[in-house]
This record gives sequence, structure tokens and C-alpha cells, in this order.
Amino acid sequence: MAPPRTRFRTRSLPEPHGHGLRLCSWDAASDADVEAWLRGNRDPEFLRWNTPLRTVTDRPAARESLRARVRSAAEGTSVSFRITDASSGVTLGHIGVNDIKPALRTGRVGYWVLPEARGRGVATRALLLTARWAFEDLGLHRVELDHAVGHAASCRVAERCGFAYEGTLREAIFEAGRHDAFRDAHLHARLATDPEPEPVPEPSPPM
Repeated sequence: MAPPRTRFRTRSLPEPHGHGLRLCSWDAASDADVEAWLRGNRDPEFLRWNTPLRTVTDRPAARESLRARVRSAAEGTSVSFRITDASSGVTLGHIGVNDIKPALRTGRVGYWVLPEARGRGVATRALLLTARWAFEDLGLHRVELDHAVGHAASCRVAERCGFAYEGTLREAIFEAGRHDAFRDAHLHARLATDPEPEPVPEPSPPM
């Protein structure tokens, strides 16, 4: 069996599409992409459940963070996508496959959705699309997803997308806004051999 394809050049990153979405590469040279990345990383709801090692607090930091994502894709350790509406091209959020281990054919998915795009099934649709791409095109066998205990919305998204709950990781992630305290996380995972979840309805066009 051929090893998974895990290295991409900036210009050749694929653009998976379906479920009313298109997943595009982030562009560190784009002011619009930098602004969307900054808003997503500074969003209070994002920071409630995620504590990055390096916080993104201004545009220069956001631009450098996106450049780091491009470098990680070139190294084959992660792939990051800008979630966009397939019709309008409007940015809705982010999803990425991180911690890619080619020998084990595993990766870990993470995502966030901008405030104005919530309540429309964006996370569910993006995760379904990304999981299919990770199994069929990237060649992974296992994709994991973890979230802070208490984040019910992420639990529902994971379950709807066929990511089975596998247990609790004790004190596995940082507490909100702290690097000196920890909290538990739920671990979900989906295998390439698991049944494909039921398709989600296509979103209705805006009135």
C-alpha cells in the first residue's frame, strides 16, 4: 500500500467540496484571510474551549500564524483549510488535520466557526467533508477529535459525523486562558473502515 500523501505545496493544496462548502487554503498574503483568522482566534467562544500555546492577538501575529500553517503543510505534519460557502466564497471558519503521523496513518482534526456562521451546520458539514478527504485522498486510517469536557456542541458534531466517543483524557488540555492548569478532554475517533454517516441535508439558499 502506498504511504499517505502528506506534503503539499502552497499552490497545490486540494480544495475538497461538498455539502454546500468548499475548503480552500489559507493565504497569509491576503488581508481578508488574516482578518478572518484573527477574528476566529480572538472569538470569546473559541477561547472558552481552546488555549493555544501561542495566542493570536493582532494582525502581524495572525499573519505569522498562517505562515506557520503553510510550513506545516509543506513538512507534512498538518493541513489547514479555510471553510467557505461554496456559492459565495464567504469565509465561515477553519478546519485542519493536525499531528499527522504517516507511519501510523493517523491525524487529529480541529475546527472553529465564525460567530456569524454558527447555527447552520457548518462544523458538521465541514467535518464530514474533511474526514472523507483525509481517508480517501490523504490515505489516513484513523482520525481523532478531542474537546474539553462540557463542550456539548462539539460532542454532538463528533457523533453526527461518525466519530465514536472513546473515553476521557484526564487533564489532557489547558484550562481556559491558562498554561499552568489542566482540564479533562473527551476523545472521539473515526476509522476509514467505519460506516459512512448519514448525509446531511444541503443548506437552504438565503431568502
